[in-house]
Amino acid sequence: MIPRYTQPEMGAIWSDRRKYAAWLEVELAATDALVADGVVPAADAKVLRAKAEAGLDTYIPRIDEIEKVTQHDVIAFTTAVAECVGPEARWLHFGLTPSDVLDTALALQMRDACDLILTDIDALLAAIATDRKSTRLNS
Repeated sequence: MIPRYTQPEMGAIWSDRRKYAAWLEVELAATDALVADGVVPAADAKVLRAKAEAGLDTYIPRIDEIEKVTQHDVIAFTTAVAECVGPEARWLHFGLTPSDVLDTALALQMRDACDLILTDIDALLAAIATDRKSTRLNS
């Protein structure tokens, strides 16, 4: 997105930070489902979540470094998270394909963008209604 033509809130939704946060959200939701199914130990999932969420801003630059070598965005992401998390990261991406993560995370970003657009439309409609009301009163 071109920053000068983008609302800051919309730009934030499509930033690399939000993209990776959405990827992590999908990965952790899948891990939670595997905990519920008895596949992943709850203690491991708790450590994975805590360390992965806390380290988000530190491993984002690392993702770019790894991707230059791997030429694969999701491998770079999971590798960077694993470096931050440690052994519990073995459950990250367990049973998932890159498309599972990318498509679902994109849907989350699209939802957030649509919510922002709808909020702006509501504000516009309210402004139009207010303007019409004041125009009638002044006539």
